Amino acid sequence: MRLLMFMAAAAIGCSQTAPPQPPSSQSLQQALPFPSNDQQQDLQRAVNEAGASAIDLTRVLEEFLKKYPNATQLKDIERALAKAAIDNKDDRRTVLYGERMLVSAPDDMLVLDRVARAELTLGGKDNAEKAFMHARRFQEIVEKLPESIGLGAAKRIEERDRGIARALLYQSRAKSALGDFSEASKLAALSFARYPCEESAREWGGALDAAGYDEQAVMHFADALMIPDARAQDSDRAADRKRLGEIYRKKHDSEKGLGDAILEAYDRTAALVEARQKRLNALDPNANVTDPMGFTISGLDGQKLKLDSLKGKVVILDFWATWCGPCRVQHPMYDQVQERFKDRGDVVLLSIDADEDHSIVAGFLDQQKWPKTRVYFEDGLQKLLQVNDIPTTIVFDKQGRVASRMNGFLPDRFVEQLSERIQSALTTAP
Repeated sequence: MRLLMFMAAAAIGCSQTAPPQPPSSQSLQQALPFPSNDQQQDLQRAVNEAGASAIDLTRVLEEFLKKYPNATQLKDIERALAKAAIDNKDDRRTVLYGERMLVSAPDDMLVLDRVARAELTLGGKDNAEKAFMHARRFQEIVEKLPESIGLGAAKRIEERDRGIARALLYQSRAKSALGDFSEASKLAALSFARYPCEESAREWGGALDAAGYDEQAVMHFADALMIPDARAQDSDRAADRKRLGEIYRKKHDSEKGLGDAILEAYDRTAALVEARQKRLNALDPNANVTDPMGFTISGLDGQKLKLDSLKGKVVILDFWATWCGPCRVQHPMYDQVQERFKDRGDVVLLSIDADEDHSIVAGFLDQQKWPKTRVYFEDGLQKLLQVNDIPTTIVFDKQGRVASRMNGFLPDRFVEQLSERIQSALTTAP
């Protein structure tokens, strides 16, 4: 059973989401048929011997397959071995078991990605041809994913573009390994255009250099050196600088004038990254925001409110939803609190709707005869503030700091409690 749990976890363990929960015994039994008694006993002994080590588990599973090459669970064991190889960054086994796995699961994006990369690392024309095929298939699958809209769209688009760019980069490397530098440079250019980064700029420059285009190669190695890229390592930058100098000196006999090329690359790549960030911000201005008061929230008619425009005021956020019965009881109490502070220009109460379906909110407000003027959608703010209960009231002081948090409410005391907390926030020292 521990082997079965390892297999189930390995199948999704590389996703960049929350760690998966162990599946139930019933679901595992349905997914994985039990082998014969002799196989089951040997498999159980092997798994017990391996303990929690993925490396040891790889060893004992391979020994098991030598004894039972036609094991009932052959595909499942090979899948576990492929996932373990990916986790262990074992290129040889990633190719060995990943290619077998892709026979029965040809559209597994994780395996297509990692197998293509491992094949390129191992080298050789046969591996390059297979890597090109696997990277092309990975690209096709990602390109068919539905367009992202709404909350989180910018992040999903960034991940999609990065995936396509990576697939194009692998294809470029495969073509370089096969000696087709013209096609390699075109694919690297497409990768850089899809998602500008240090790695694709370097690949582009390398393909152009191999094809004999020194001037263009200098430009793109300069791009690789200067482009803002949090994933680039110092060693990568050092290698880019060395290669850039070598190509430039080959053409000009010295590095005189190279500084101008580097400055031009700085301006060029900074503009590219800024333009991309602006496009993403237009889709989701909150994509990279970690400060709640840096959020932009949208109203019923689409108007935007930047919460940092309210700094210098005490801001009260009332998280509610149309399906929340207690929220209906609490609403008139908010009206009472707002009435108490209506003459102050430094107190702002905002009603933050947490419904997933925004289309039902306006009709609900009309039905309840609630005002719409202070109603905004949460737009990801709920997750950032870890609002798990509705209703929740959060008070920010004039410096944008959380001054009070009320999960739920006491009907007999709510108006007085919230009023007291607002008053306290008004008098908080900077």
